[in-house]
Amino acid sequence: MRRLLQIILLKPVLWAASRFASKPDQPRIFSALTLLKDAILSGKDRKKGILLNFDPSHDRFIIFSDHHRGAKNWADDFREAEPNYLTALDHYNREGYTYISLGDAEELWENTLLQVKKHNTVSFEAEKLFIQRQAFFKVFGNHDLYWANDPFASWQLKRIYGQDIAVYEGVILRIQKPKGHFDLFLTHGHQGDRSSDGNWFSKFFVANIWAPLQAYLRINPNTPAYDIQIKTTHNRIMYEWSAAQQDLWLITGHTHQPVFASLTHLERLHRDLIFAERDNLVDKAKAIKEEIIRRQREYKSLSVDFMQMTPNYFNSGCCCFVDGDITGIEIAGGEIRLIKWEKGERKVLEVMGLDVG
Repeated sequence: MRRLLQIILLKPVLWAASRFASKPDQPRIFSALTLLKDAILSGKDRKKGILLNFDPSHDRFIIFSDHHRGAKNWADDFREAEPNYLTALDHYNREGYTYISLGDAEELWENTLLQVKKHNTVSFEAEKLFIQRQAFFKVFGNHDLYWANDPFASWQLKRIYGQDIAVYEGVILRIQKPKGHFDLFLTHGHQGDRSSDGNWFSKFFVANIWAPLQAYLRINPNTPAYDIQIKTTHNRIMYEWSAAQQDLWLITGHTHQPVFASLTHLERLHRDLIFAERDNLVDKAKAIKEEIIRRQREYKSLSVDFMQMTPNYFNSGCCCFVDGDITGIEIAGGEIRLIKWEKGERKVLEVMGLDVG
């Protein structure tokens, strides 16, 4: 039956995906991000998000996104990454971090909530420890839109975590300065996507009809998480929006592609190569060139002006890399860091001071 429906519905599904899905659209993304930011700052709609004042020299945050927790079957992207994730959560809980889960924690396009709950009790229990310290904030993404639009979502979350849990579209961390303030704006990053960020009916349709249909038919149209060119374009638009803001940095997930201070890893390698060749560091330049060749499978293009980009956009990457590694963003000790957990060990990939004047 599935094969017959695939033949009948393949073209209509692909047409609909092309018409309505997540091709990056700058005007829509710009508008959606601005509306969300303004809604959080106004404080009129608590469901949109929360504004938190924080002291960068004292408060600690860990940001993970895009776990895509599934049913522990062959299609479960989180299965291989779970050991690293659990080790990381144990570390951050012991160190007193506040955890911000930045969307797509649950893969509810391919699985039922019942399946996800049944097969992920261990990681839910690890997250409970942050909740018990009142140090957990949950943001929804496009693959777990259920948390934003289902009338039983709050009841289900209470059954999972043992207490009421708010779910937001965004979080703003505010640093007070001698004159004014500086904001870190955190959201999943699917804003402006026609299929995920429309009115209540389109959200309901995607979460309850469109996504299950795609999963059953095993038809997976390109999305930012899987298409390399769309990843790069989407991150570029996010950067352009954040670069146009005053006293604000943007932190997202969604694309599964880590970005630190507006540069992908490949762009940072090319920048370091320029400096190494300028300083006649032959061995270092050779090693960087070899790394660039290895990484080109993951990152197909460079921004033409990557050497002039301002450090205002960050992407946490994901918790479902095929090798089991996970990446995230730490904010602690007056610094912001891109980190990776690999084979149970924490590695700092990039670091920059939170010197925001």
